[in-house]
Amino acid sequence: MTALDLPLAQMSPGKDSPYQGYVYAYPHKSAYRPLTPRPALRELWATERRDALFLYLHVPFCEMRCGFCNLFTRTGAPAELVTRYLDALARQASVVRDELGDARFAQTAIGGGTPTYLDAGELTRLCDIAERVVGADLLATPLSVETSPATATPDRLAVLAERGTTRISIGVQSFLDAEARSAVRPQRRAEVEQALDAIRDARIPVLNIDLIYGIDGQTEATWLRSLDAALGWSPEELYLYPLYVRPLTGLAGRAGAPEESWDAQRLRLYHLGREHLLAAGYEQVSMRMFRRLGAPTVGGDEYCCQSDGMVGLGCGARSYTSGLHYSFDYAVSTSQVRAIIDDYVSRPAADFGRAEVGFALDEHERRRRYLIQSLLQAKGVDVTEYRERFGADPAEDFAAELAEFGDRGWLAAEPGTLRLTVDGLAHSDAIGPALFSPAVRAAMSSYERR
Repeated sequence: MTALDLPLAQMSPGKDSPYQGYVYAYPHKSAYRPLTPRPALRELWATERRDALFLYLHVPFCEMRCGFCNLFTRTGAPAELVTRYLDALARQASVVRDELGDARFAQTAIGGGTPTYLDAGELTRLCDIAERVVGADLLATPLSVETSPATATPDRLAVLAERGTTRISIGVQSFLDAEARSAVRPQRRAEVEQALDAIRDARIPVLNIDLIYGIDGQTEATWLRSLDAALGWSPEELYLYPLYVRPLTGLAGRAGAPEESWDAQRLRLYHLGREHLLAAGYEQVSMRMFRRLGAPTVGGDEYCCQSDGMVGLGCGARSYTSGLHYSFDYAVSTSQVRAIIDDYVSRPAADFGRAEVGFALDEHERRRRYLIQSLLQAKGVDVTEYRERFGADPAEDFAAELAEFGDRGWLAAEPGTLRLTVDGLAHSDAIGPALFSPAVRAAMSSYERR
């Protein structure tokens, strides 16, 4: 899967590269540090709005690890470990629910890893935890689930559909077998087509397909073939991801094209893909996301976590209050991920009542986060909303950064809105990291990869 935040690329891209790093959430987990003393969740959430929270359940298991993946996941988990993980998740859910008090959930997502690594019975238990323990109403609120070609089976999808899944996202990456192998993702197109058939048969309202550009050996012609294969399923959403080669992944250390030519290839394929989807009746929501015109928007636009609290359950999940982002420990390497999972499943219930690792956001960090999250969307930043929220103008708070973006032709001159130009959206992976605070940069640079 690819729809998660990712650290900077392995090759230390040059300062003019459009591919500095994908900013899915700010700050990145590599900026988190152990919290001493560990704050009680009851205190952290006491002054937060809890009437429209976002529930995130994390499943840290996959059937394989793709060459580009640096997500928090382990492969080949035995059934006994999966059972122990769900046991621990239930313990955590019960404690968190008690600590939150009177809380209601507006939407839920199940991510990973690959949630459908769980079999049908295990998925049923996971949904039971969300509903019966946490109190989420899955049938009445949006529910998004990630899957993979190998695990999107009819029995699993039947459970998800019955429990109210409104959106399912499948990581295909390429419909061409040779490109999938090049990305160290052993799959066959026949398996992908079978999975998509099963998803459509399950009648889940929104289908998202993830594709990757910049794979070794990929050409404009093969990229268009993958795009057209995806369009054949009329997905409500398509995410187009540039390939990154990251530390501690299967592609790390592989010799490839010089960075400049790879940048040019990815940028060329991005523009080609964008134009192809716009011509096919899709609108651009962000650099990566495209939505079919007229398609249902289950739950509205993309979840806006700069304004809503997120409650994460599972050892790879993060939680957001207005003043603190927190999670469990973070790692990428196989041995470290396994150790963190083993630690999580052995914890007693009482240990889940306090935050463990996190990053405290002061007022300036909250403004910076809001700007990043909003500016990287095609609709941009509503200056009036920013002013009402923070009592200042973003052009005052971030004068130097915005002036540089304007000089580069990345900002459109529109009254009342800060919006990226077409070229600006293409450089989202440079604009996001350019807005990181010195404190976050320092914490990320001192993080020891493991």
